[in-house]
Amino acid sequence: AGQAASWVLLSAFDYKTEKYVIAKNKKVGVLYRLIQLTLLGYIIGWVFVMKKGYQESDESIQSSVITKVKGVLLTNTSGTGPRLWGPEDYVIPQQGEAVLFITTNFLETPNQRLGYCAESFKVLDGRCRENGDCPEGEAVVAGNGVKTGRCLKKDRNSTGTCEIYGWCPIERSHRPDVPLLGRTESFTIYIKNFIRFPKFHFSKSNVLETATDTYLKTCLYDEVAHPYCPIFGLRDIVRRAGYDFQDMALLGGSIGILIEWHCDLDKGYSECHPRYTFTRLDVNATPNSVSSGYNFRYARYFKNAAGETHRTLLKVYGIRFDILVHGKAGKFNIIPTIINLGSGLALMGAGSFFCDMVLLYMMKKSTLYRERKFEKDNKYVLQTHIQNHESHLLAPLFVTLTVMSCRFDPHVLTAP
Repeated sequence: AGQAASWVLLSAFDYKTEKYVIAKNKKVGVLYRLIQLTLLGYIIGWVFVMKKGYQESDESIQSSVITKVKGVLLTNTSGTGPRLWGPEDYVIPQQGEAVLFITTNFLETPNQRLGYCAESFKVLDGRCRENGDCPEGEAVVAGNGVKTGRCLKKDRNSTGTCEIYGWCPIERSHRPDVPLLGRTESFTIYIKNFIRFPKFHFSKSNVLETATDTYLKTCLYDEVAHPYCPIFGLRDIVRRAGYDFQDMALLGGSIGILIEWHCDLDKGYSECHPRYTFTRLDVNATPNSVSSGYNFRYARYFKNAAGETHRTLLKVYGIRFDILVHGKAGKFNIIPTIINLGSGLALMGAGSFFCDMVLLYMMKKSTLYRERKFEKDNKYVLQTHIQNHESHLLAPLFVTLTVMSCRFDPHVLTAP
């Protein structure tokens, strides 16, 4: 046990030097060169060309988005009659943020005022058979008001609805079969995007730099002809997302507009371009799902000549646009270049390691190669080698001296 511990302790201070053994094996040689070429292609092609490993990168993009919608249309409904819709009516919010909603359809309930009326039969909590089913002062779950304690029904044996105190008449439930604001597909949305990469003090916008506004009044975005035109047609946005505008306008939906900035600053300011991607965000795996679409309600209040407060309730359907900005900038720097180059050179040693494993453990003559590759050189072996070498040199001399002594020793000559 003591000798084993001593051997382990002393072996920790052994030094292993490399020894090159030329193996005349064409298969292993071809394998070695193929591995080297593969690793060289990976280092040059992927690390330096594709991933630009010689650059320092900055992904902390700072961005600002300003939007503006243009277009007007006229509707004529039975509730309010002719009505002119402008951006201030169908765009919510009107401040021009990175998230905006454009109304494409609506359900209008005009001239509501506070009073007593029957709850909708579609509201399950509003159904009743007797007055006890409508506790006074209890709000109708998912309904339109507060129960008054009365059950309103046509006859004694039928199921009725609770009387409520709320905005009456209650909301209309009939939705149009076609989008009432379907002509918004011809409207345009102006998206102005400013970006900055703080590490490189680099700033740019997606608007063509020109001294006049004539270009912005006439252009429409095209990825080839007008990549720096920030004006997009609503129909084109939905089409690029893979859908038809009229189908989407009926129940609404959500569209994501992704602006990507991938800038190689070694190529100059003019080579940093925005790239746009459009995708629908409210798509479900189940077709015709009740959760698809986008809608919400809001009301407009006014007072009549008698001072009574009235309101018009609008349930609006439309398309929500979420503008997302991502980016990455890169510029040459000696530090990542040296790091990636050193890592690549270290990786080149994997070819030698793998071929050594093949020669040591997978070839028929692996034992011979192992004996050639690994040698021990310590004091004991060296002394033994010297002693053996000296004994080989002194043996002929010893034999010669013995023969000579036998020749001149008289006792040896007279021995029987």
